[in-house]
Amino acid sequence: MANDKRIDDKTGTSTVGHEWDGIEELDTPMPRWWLWTLYATIVFAIGYCVAYPALPLLDHATAGVLGWTSHGQLEGELSAERTHRASVVQALAAMPIEQLSAHPELLAAAEQGGRSAFKVHCAACHGAGAAGSKGYPNLNDDDWLWGGDLATIQQTIAHGIRQPGDDATRQSLMPSFGRDGILKPEEVEDVVSYVRTVSHQENAGASARRGATLFANNCAVCHGAGGEGGRKVGAPRLNDGIWLYGGDRESLVDTVTNAHAGMMPAWGGKLDPVTIKMLAAYVHSLGGGEAAPAAPAAQPAPAK
Repeated sequence: MANDKRIDDKTGTSTVGHEWDGIEELDTPMPRWWLWTLYATIVFAIGYCVAYPALPLLDHATAGVLGWTSHGQLEGELSAERTHRASVVQALAAMPIEQLSAHPELLAAAEQGGRSAFKVHCAACHGAGAAGSKGYPNLNDDDWLWGGDLATIQQTIAHGIRQPGDDATRQSLMPSFGRDGILKPEEVEDVVSYVRTVSHQENAGASARRGATLFANNCAVCHGAGGEGGRKVGAPRLNDGIWLYGGDRESLVDTVTNAHAGMMPAWGGKLDPVTIKMLAAYVHSLGGGEAAPAAPAAQPAPAK
């Protein structure tokens, strides 16, 4: 193995001075553009280390002459967002929810905030897309137990349903007609036949005709004569295709026999009023939101 450098005859380039088994390596210089790029990156790295936090020490890093930190930048951005959010929160706090629809920008901000709050507090039961599941209402449709205008939704969220300790909670109680012996098993079957008839799942037969009388005597006071529901007591519609616990015969027999008394937390004791207002705006926006009910007409003064 030789250690003498020489000039290669074909390329005119010096060799590195050694060969192995007749093979020599040329000492070809790096391209000038590559060297200048390397030098520039070295200069940049030195400048960066001087200007910004870069070199780790035992319990901190060098501060950098500019005084910039990623923590400081984040805090500045968060502070700006808090300032912006504070103005929105103040406006929402002062705005009666019945008037929110008349202010599109504020309504949009409320819906956006409600979407985030829904994912944290409500999605566990109603689903991430608010489609619900058995026993948990679908909030995307227009079928409401208690009402679907902004103020009514806000009331439901704030005080919940059958929430112990909240005097303003929604209250309704369906009897367990079969379990409590109010109806015999065959009468429960007849009522179910009638309900499946008014919901267009079965053709009317003898069982449904017997069930119509039983329904009128036991169920119509809450659900309405034609199964149209009653929002004052949270009684669901029975003449559509939307069911909370299932509309097949087996599910309906179980419901009439044992009833259900689902609960919803009263979020008024856990969330601030603005968050509840934002949740109401978001739920209202999902597709089934209703306009505020019209105020009752003023009664004429009695003649003197």
